[in-house]
Amino acid sequence: MAETILEARHVSKEYSARRRFVYRRPQPGILAVDDVSFGLQAGQALGIVGESGCGKSTLARMLTALETPTGGEVRFRDRNLAEMAPSELRNVRRHFQIVLQDPYASLNPRMTVGEAVSEPLEIHRGLCAPADRRARVHELLELVGLRGEAARRYPHQFSGGERQRIALARALAVRPEVLVCDESVSSLDVSVQAQVLGLLRSLQRELGLAYVFIAHDLAVVRYVADRIAVMYLGRIVEIGDKASVCATPQATEVTTGG
Repeated sequence: MAETILEARHVSKEYSARRRFVYRRPQPGILAVDDVSFGLQAGQALGIVGESGCGKSTLARMLTALETPTGGEVRFRDRNLAEMAPSELRNVRRHFQIVLQDPYASLNPRMTVGEAVSEPLEIHRGLCAPADRRARVHELLELVGLRGEAARRYPHQFSGGERQRIALARALAVRPEVLVCDESVSSLDVSVQAQVLGLLRSLQRELGLAYVFIAHDLAVVRYVADRIAVMYLGRIVEIGDKASVCATPQATEVTTGG
């Protein structure tokens, strides 16, 4: 059995309700994620599917240490992310990267594509010598199906699908072991979705990546994932291999809002 590299153990996230008036009684918090547990093995693709507002994106932010759980823990190679010192977390963070829904919002419009893709290499300087960064950027762009000359252009000069490829190249620059894809194809046209999904599968085979692929569309998740977890109201209500999960009426009802 492959090694478990990323694990959620009874993870919860509660947001406190903001009081509009000073003397009003405190309101109960909002529980966005409630007691979620699962493990991700090396090279595996885990799909997390559920309707909008069920806590998927909050879970993605906790898996990538962008937010801290209020209960439970997220562990990378059996180490609790919340217990790491900031300098250690910074070094570990390169092993898991997130790709967001809107690629244009995740790219600085004032930076060329080459600058955006090379920025992670400047942060994690031990990965690539400064003299080799330009060649590395061209290599990454070609890896995701773009020409190296795209490095000289700006994000607004590309289509939505091409921008998502650029976001992927940027995430891959630090040689991560895990990619968390948070609704990364939901804003794309169906034909472009198919191209990006095909790219994700080929990258998984070529680089040995593990995925946490988050979406509200069961058909999209089924194409990418080896295992599927169904979320509803902050909890995982079903998890298993994709054949068994997709065969249950419960999964279809949750993902279609039925």
